[in-house]
Amino acid sequence: MDASQQTVLITGANSGIGLECARIMSNLGYRLILVGRSKERLQEAIDSLSSETEAHMIVSDLSLPSAAIEVMTGVRELGCSIDILINNAGVGLYGALLETDPVKEEDMMQLNMQTLVQLTRLVLPEMVQRGSGRILNVASTAAFFPGPLMAVYYATKAFVLSFSEAIDEELRGTGVTVTALCPGPTSTGFAKTADMGRSRLFKGRIATARDAAQTGISGMLAGKRVVIDGAMNRIMIAFARILPRRLLARLVTFIQGPVR
Repeated sequence: MDASQQTVLITGANSGIGLECARIMSNLGYRLILVGRSKERLQEAIDSLSSETEAHMIVSDLSLPSAAIEVMTGVRELGCSIDILINNAGVGLYGALLETDPVKEEDMMQLNMQTLVQLTRLVLPEMVQRGSGRILNVASTAAFFPGPLMAVYYATKAFVLSFSEAIDEELRGTGVTVTALCPGPTSTGFAKTADMGRSRLFKGRIATARDAAQTGISGMLAGKRVVIDGAMNRIMIAFARILPRRLLARLVTFIQGPVR
C-alpha cells in the first residue's frame, strides 16, 4: 500500500524522539496524527514537516486514565484507522523513592505503562483483521538495569520492554509486529523534565534524538522485536546480562548520582 494512504499515530510528538519520528515518517510520505498536551507545540511540530504531509493533531494529557479512549475517539472523528502506532510519550522522575512526589510517580506509571498498553490494545484488533500493522514502543536501556534514584522510571521501562516482547510473540504470524526501542541518554527535554540536571548520566556524550528515532523506525519497519540505539549501549547491556544485579544497582547509583 502507498505510504500516503497509511496513518501513523505518534504520542509525545511535539519534541525529542517523537518529533524526529514525525519528521522521518513525514519524509517517507505517511499521513500523521500527532498527540501531545500542548496545541501550540503540536502546531509548531506540524509546521516543521514536509508541506506535502497530511498531518493532524489530537491534544490530550496522556497521564490521565481516560486519555487512550479520548485519543482513539479523535482518530475516529478524523475518519482514520491506525496502520502504525508509535508509543513515544513518557516521563521520568529523579530522586530516591521516599523523597519524590507520589502523585508524580503515579502519573508517570499511567503515562509510561497504562496508556501505552491501552493504546496498543485499542489499535490491535483492526491491525490483526487487516493482516498488517506496526507498533513501536519507546522503552530505554534503563529497562535492562535496576534503577536506584529513578526506581519507578526504570521499572516502567522494564515493563515496556517485557510487554513489547510478549505481545510481538503473541502476534507472530498475523502480519503485525511490535518493536521496543531502547535508547540510552539522548539529547531531548527528558533530563530537564526529570530534574536530572546534576546527574552524571547526562554529563557525558549523549545521542541525538534524530539518531534514536531513525534506529527505532528502521527496526520497526523491518519487524525487529528489540532495537538498541548505539554500539556502546549494546556493549553495556551485554555486560549487564552477566554482572550480579546487586553490583549493577550500585553502579547505577554511582552513575546517576550528582556531580559534586
